[in-house]
Amino acid sequence: MAAMFSSSEMSKTASSLLSAYASFAGSIMLVRSMANELIPHPLRSYLLKTCRYFFSPLSSALTLAIDERCGMAKNQVFEGAKLYLSTRISPKTERLKVSKTRKQNHITIAIDKGETVVDRFEDVRLTWRFACAEGEKPPHGEKRYFELIFNKKHKDKVLNFYLPYVLLKAEEIKNKDKAIKLYSRQCPFSEDENERRGSWGSIILEHPATFDTLAMDPDLKKIIIDDLEMFLKRKGYYKKLGKAWKRGYLLYGPPGTGKSSLVAAMANYLRFDIYDLGLTSVHSDAELRRTLLSTSNQSILLIEDIDCSSEVLKRQTRTKTKQHDAKSGLTLSGILNCIDGLWSSCGDERIIVFTTNYKDRIDPALLRPGRMDLHINMSYCTTAGFRVLASNYLGIGTKNNPFFGEIDDLLKTTEATPAEVAEELMRTNDADAALQGLVHFLKRKRDESKNGETDSSSITRLNEIVSRVKRLKTDGDQNKTLMLSRKRMVNGRIGLRRM
Repeated sequence: MAAMFSSSEMSKTASSLLSAYASFAGSIMLVRSMANELIPHPLRSYLLKTCRYFFSPLSSALTLAIDERCGMAKNQVFEGAKLYLSTRISPKTERLKVSKTRKQNHITIAIDKGETVVDRFEDVRLTWRFACAEGEKPPHGEKRYFELIFNKKHKDKVLNFYLPYVLLKAEEIKNKDKAIKLYSRQCPFSEDENERRGSWGSIILEHPATFDTLAMDPDLKKIIIDDLEMFLKRKGYYKKLGKAWKRGYLLYGPPGTGKSSLVAAMANYLRFDIYDLGLTSVHSDAELRRTLLSTSNQSILLIEDIDCSSEVLKRQTRTKTKQHDAKSGLTLSGILNCIDGLWSSCGDERIIVFTTNYKDRIDPALLRPGRMDLHINMSYCTTAGFRVLASNYLGIGTKNNPFFGEIDDLLKTTEATPAEVAEELMRTNDADAALQGLVHFLKRKRDESKNGETDSSSITRLNEIVSRVKRLKTDGDQNKTLMLSRKRMVNGRIGLRRM
């Protein structure tokens, strides 16, 4: 009986609860319908957001946004993350970007936009996500960035230890199989689509020149190599002196003496990229600053044939009344400011190389130390340079050859560039025939030089004779005029006496 009463009581309680819930649900539906009818939609959205803000649990995740660029400069964290994550791709990744250019040795793999990579550092779980946002104008319209997501409590560890670790690993990856690149403003695209350097485009440089193959004096080679080595080891020294960590070189000499080959040898020796800057493509000081700020550290800035840009480098006097002139035009002062002024400190471990065929045509302001620290004379081919060329082209540089003595004597009295000597050595694979052809070439060049000097002296003597004849003619005309004047004066006096 008690059990039956207990079950009946329970059934009554359940039915009362159900009826109460149904009544409450009906009331809620009625209130909701009234709210939808009476309260405007914007106000309802605001109230819902407010309720969610106060009653939803707090998120423990922190997201770091890593943009591709920091203003006008490249973001090193973005560059480092791009290299580092290429080694952290897991089998769960659904979409990858694969590429290989003609000059690349290996296939390049990178994560595509929208993909995520999970990484672990000690006891911290980190999630990387690569994203792109469409912008307004190409080529910088597409904004690329990484999102790094982790627990908030690990913020200090991520910022102080994990990100420096990523940068260190990226530097190791970069140096392990680094391809030297040649950048130019006239090259709008890059062989690596992930490589974007502002207005610079690039190709992989595969120039074979080394210091061993250069036809230069051995002592001069040693001076250049020692100077480069000293520069690389002096980061702390430059900082102690309060100077930007850079070095300037001037290569001067006739065409064909190997100035461009020396730059390539320096790049191969240092493993530095080359930025080939043509001043004629830069139209203002502001554009020059933007161009140089988009270059990377550990690079060579090459400005060839600076003597041919003398019109560009003229000091300009600008008037305040001409607003257009005040904003346009590349000036010498603008170049000096980027090379040796405040803007020169926006980068480390950089080498600036100027080349010219005529050193005397360069503005003296560019030649002083601090701008062009080491002046290197690329002279005509010497006997030591010939030995290097003979070894490279014929494989007989260290062997004694009966033609060597005669060639050495001819090189001492004949101005022949290493390019001209190399061209003669390439004409045949037979060493003796090539050397004999070089002897004939040097003799012919020597004779032409002597004939040119004779012709020049004859022309000089002829010019002197012509000048003397003109002088005599002028003196004769003056004497004739004087005699006529005297005759007129005498005739005038006779006429007066007759009167």
